[in-house]
Amino acid sequence: MASDKWTLKLNTGKVVPAFGLGTWQSEKGAVGQAVDIAVRNGYRSIDCAWLYRNEDEIGATLETLFKEGVVKREDLFMTSKLSSTHHNPEDVEECCRDTLKNLKFDYLDLYLVHSPAAFKKDAMHSFPNVTEDHKLGYDSDRMAKTWEAMESLVSKGLVKAIGISNFTITKTEKLLETAKIVPAVNQVECHPYFQQKKLKKYCDSKGIILEAYSPLGSPGRPQFVINPDDPVILEDHTMKQIAEKHGATVGQICISFLLHCGLMVIPKSTSEKRIKENIGACSITLSPEEIQTLEGIDKNFRIFSVLFLLPQGATEEQAWDISADEAYSI
Repeated sequence: MASDKWTLKLNTGKVVPAFGLGTWQSEKGAVGQAVDIAVRNGYRSIDCAWLYRNEDEIGATLETLFKEGVVKREDLFMTSKLSSTHHNPEDVEECCRDTLKNLKFDYLDLYLVHSPAAFKKDAMHSFPNVTEDHKLGYDSDRMAKTWEAMESLVSKGLVKAIGISNFTITKTEKLLETAKIVPAVNQVECHPYFQQKKLKKYCDSKGIILEAYSPLGSPGRPQFVINPDDPVILEDHTMKQIAEKHGATVGQICISFLLHCGLMVIPKSTSEKRIKENIGACSITLSPEEIQTLEGIDKNFRIFSVLFLLPQGATEEQAWDISADEAYSI
């Protein structure tokens, strides 16, 4: 299997696939087929979330694949995420069990806090147009209590490992002040134009795996987060040259580069052609010179500001702890 050589060891000791399938924006009616194609073509890691509202279709597809003997449950590394509407400690297990019910699983391999920002529980009815009175924002004391409830999921056997998503260095440092379990993974935006080198170095120092979402620059992202002046990663001249040398696509070079950098990578697609192309990236070996060249195209370009999820008046600097994290050194 082309992806076999790309594995990482979590701080739990478990060796897991570094490459997998993302399912954000994979609509019902398409996501099940995407998962079926992916698993039959060697994918063994699937990234889900309660917020994506498609876990029931994913669960039905996997149940069929198990019955057909294509894979066993233990062959897969399944991730899901706690919704920001369920940060109250008494709601954490409810959200997790709802995901397990939809996926038809007894346990998850990894469960992440989807975002450090919280909403009131009934905000889901209007998502993503969350009204101001539903936005609670980030509070470190609240997050400490949410994390304690996440830790209880491990002791109850509902999840094998827990982690975080969209956490900065500053917010992770604060969480670690009270955490009994160090997050196994931090899933964040990461691609060749936003390489997160400082965050990667920090996470490495704490035994936390950095996982890249939107590794291709999220070309299919919602229109409301697209700026006409945004650089298009898949049109990068340097990557086109390297792709041509390897007989590969630019997307495959994006994925291969991040794998070479020691990240988990979860490109999303519902296209059979793209799903097969993406796993093909696992067979590409980049030279040290090519890796160095790609490290040089970093533009510190963040696609997702998430300001629409935060209370009015929040700035991008506050959302991402930009000044504090920029000053951080190891």
